Amino acid sequence: MPLMKSWIASANAADCPFPLNNLPYGVFSHAGGAPRCGVAIGDQILDVTALEASGHLTLADKLVLDRPEWNAVMALGPQAWQRLRTLLFGYLVEGAALKSQIANYLHPLAGATMHMPFAVAEFTDFYAGRNHAVNVGTMFRGAENALPPNWLHIPIGYNGRASSVVVSGTDVRRPWGQLKSPDGVEPRFAPCLRFDHELEMGAIIGQPSRMGQPVSVADAYAMIFGYVLLNDWSARDIQAWEYQPLGPFQAKATATTISPWIVTREALEPFRCATPEREKPLLPYLQEPGPMLYDIELEVELTPKGGTPTTIARTNYREMYYSAAQQLAHHTSSGCPMRVGDLIGSGTISGPTRESRGSMLELSWGGKEPVTLKGGETRSFLEDHDRLTLRGQCRGDGYLIGFGDCTGTVLPALKGPYGV
Repeated sequence: MPLMKSWIASANAADCPFPLNNLPYGVFSHAGGAPRCGVAIGDQILDVTALEASGHLTLADKLVLDRPEWNAVMALGPQAWQRLRTLLFGYLVEGAALKSQIANYLHPLAGATMHMPFAVAEFTDFYAGRNHAVNVGTMFRGAENALPPNWLHIPIGYNGRASSVVVSGTDVRRPWGQLKSPDGVEPRFAPCLRFDHELEMGAIIGQPSRMGQPVSVADAYAMIFGYVLLNDWSARDIQAWEYQPLGPFQAKATATTISPWIVTREALEPFRCATPEREKPLLPYLQEPGPMLYDIELEVELTPKGGTPTTIARTNYREMYYSAAQQLAHHTSSGCPMRVGDLIGSGTISGPTRESRGSMLELSWGGKEPVTLKGGETRSFLEDHDRLTLRGQCRGDGYLIGFGDCTGTVLPALKGPYGV
C-alpha cells in the first residue's frame, strides 16, 4: 500500500510516523487544559472530543469521546471502529471538502502532554519470545534445558498489575524488595540492584468475551483494537528469590510503561506476517488461520544522566513465537472472560544476535558481559537516572507507521522502605 496523501503537508513526509495511513488514537492536553481524545496526523493532533461535540463525528446515539479514554469507542465494536476511521480519512485526505472547518480542530503535537490512552481493565504478560526464553533458560538451566517442556506447546503468561501501567514519560522508582545472594544464608530487604527493562508490544482488547466461553484464534484477532509499545520493568534480583513456585510477583509489579498512541489493527494490516515455523505442532485451538504477527522494527535507547543516547538493541516483533491472537485465545481457553481495555503483553522480543536482545539481562548475559555506552560508561543493569526509550515503526511504500516513544527514567529508591 502506498502513502495516502493528506492536506496536512507534514503527514506526507517519508519520515513522518503519523501519516494518513496511520491515524493512531491518544489522549492529550495543552497548557493545563483538560485531557481529551485526539488522533495524530503529521505534526498535529486532531481534537476528536471537540469534533464529536460539534456534530462532525457521530459514532453512537450518545457521546463516546467526551471522556479522556478510548474505552467507550472500543466497546462499540469493529463496525464503529471502521466507521470512525472512514470518517477521519474523509476529513483529512488531500482535497477534503471540509478542510477549512476541520482545520479549526487541529493542535500542535509539539508541546502536548500525553496521558494514558485507555483505562486498563486487566494486565496479562506473556513469555512468548523464543530467543528470549532460550537466552534466559541457558543462563539459569544450561543450553540443554533452556526451554521448559511446555514452552513449544503453550504461550506461558502471568497476571500482572493494571494499577501500575503508566504512560510514556512517567518516571519509575527503583523498588525495594526481598533479595538473597547465591551465597547468602538469609534474605534481606533492600533496594533492587539488578533493575531491568523488557522490550515488548502490548495488544489492547477492544471487545469482551463471556465467562465460560473460550474464543478461537480468529475471533481473538478480531477482538484486538490496537497495539502499543510496552516496557515491562523488571527487578531481576527480587524475581530470582521470589519466583518459585508460582512465578514473578513483586519483581514485575513496580511499573509497566506504554507508548501514548494506540495504533489500530487496520493501520498494521499491510505489515502482517506469519509466526515462525513450529518445531512441534500446536494443538488445534492454537493454530492460526493466517498470518497474525506484524513486521514492526523495534529499538531500545539508553541515555545516562547528562550523557549521550546509545541504541543498545534492535529487533523486530516478527521474532515472536506466539501472536497476540494466540495468547488471547489461550487466555480464554479456561473460560476466563476478557474485558474491554484488557492489556496483553507480548513477552520480551529478542532476536538471534546479541545486538537484538530485548533486555539488559540478556545484553549483559546476567551481568557478566557489560554493555559499553557511547560515552564510555558500562551497564550490566539499569542505574539511577538512566532514561530508557523504546521505539517502533513499520516501513511502508513511502511512509512509516509509528507509535510514539515509550520512555521512562529510573528514579533512585526511597532512602528507607517507607521513607521519601
